[in-house]
Amino acid sequence: MGNQPSSIKVPVIGPLVDQIMKKDIRNSTGLGVGEYSIPDQVKRFANAKATKNARYLDITTVYDGSGFKGKRVLITGAEQGLGLELVQEIVKQGGHAVQAGRTSSADLDAVAKANPGAVTIITGVDVTKLEAMTKMTTELTEGVDIVINCAGYFYGPAESVGVGCEGHLNFPQELLQIDICAVGPLRITSSLYKAGKIKEGGKVIIITSQAGSCEWRFTQNPTPKPGEEFHGNYGHHMSRAACNIMGVILAQELKAANIPVQMLHPGFNRTAMTQKYAHIWDIEGAVEPHIGCKRVLYETLKADMSTSGSVINCEDGLRIPW
Repeated sequence: MGNQPSSIKVPVIGPLVDQIMKKDIRNSTGLGVGEYSIPDQVKRFANAKATKNARYLDITTVYDGSGFKGKRVLITGAEQGLGLELVQEIVKQGGHAVQAGRTSSADLDAVAKANPGAVTIITGVDVTKLEAMTKMTTELTEGVDIVINCAGYFYGPAESVGVGCEGHLNFPQELLQIDICAVGPLRITSSLYKAGKIKEGGKVIIITSQAGSCEWRFTQNPTPKPGEEFHGNYGHHMSRAACNIMGVILAQELKAANIPVQMLHPGFNRTAMTQKYAHIWDIEGAVEPHIGCKRVLYETLKADMSTSGSVINCEDGLRIPW
C-alpha cells in the first residue's frame, strides 16, 4: 500500500485514550481515578506507617470473617502456605473449606481431623492436567459459593538475559509457570462452572500478583548497569500478566452469569514461595500467612460485580494498574 501521504495529519490520540481509560476505570470498577497502590514496595510500606494506615498495618481492625459462616469455599493449593491459612480461617468462621490440589499435607490433615465435617480434601488435582478437572468435579458432591484459585509456582533462580554477565533463562520453567498460574485458574474455574458446581450468587477469586503489572515493571525492575545481576524473573512476570488478562476476559464472560471474577494481589507474605526474598521481608512489610489470609478474605467478601475484572492489592485495598 506504500507510505502514508505526508499531507494527511495523524491525530494525537494519547490524551484521548487516557481520558477514555480513566472514564472506563471509574465505570467498570467503582474505583476513582488515582485510587492506585504505590508501585515501590518500600515506599508503600513506609507511607502506610507514616500515615498510620490501620487497614494496611493491622487488617484485624477492619476484618470481619463472619460472612463465611455457612459458605462452601473451594481453594486450590491449600495444603501449605497461604492456602492452608485460608482453610483454617474459613473453618474458624463457620465455613466449609474444600482443598483441590495434587496432594494433602500433615498440616492440612490435622486441620481436617480437628474440624470433622468442615474440611473436604480432594487430591490428585493438578491444575495443568485436564483429566484432573473431571476428577475434581466428580468428587465435589456439592456446589461451592466461592472459588479461590490459590495454587501457584515461582521458579527459584533469578532469570535474566545477562548484559555484561552470563545471565540465566529457563524456558521450560517459564512455560510451566504460565501453565500453572495463568491457564490453571481457567481450567479450574471453567470446569467448575460447566459442571454446575458454582452456586447462584457465587464468586471467583484469583490470587495473582503485582508482578503481573506491566506498568509497575518500570519501577520494580529498574534497568541494571552492565555486569550487574538483574532479577528479571521473566517466567514469573509473564505468568502473572497472562493470569491477569485471562481474569479480565473471564470476568467479561461470567458477567453474563452474574458471577464476579476478582483478581487479588495477596500482599507480601512470608511463605516458602517468597523465601528467596527473605532478606527484604522486613523493609517491604512482609507479613505472616495468617495475617495475609485475612487480607485476602477481607477483599474476597467485598468482591462484587462493581470491581469484577480488576486487580486489587490486598495490603491497602487499592487497584494495581495493568
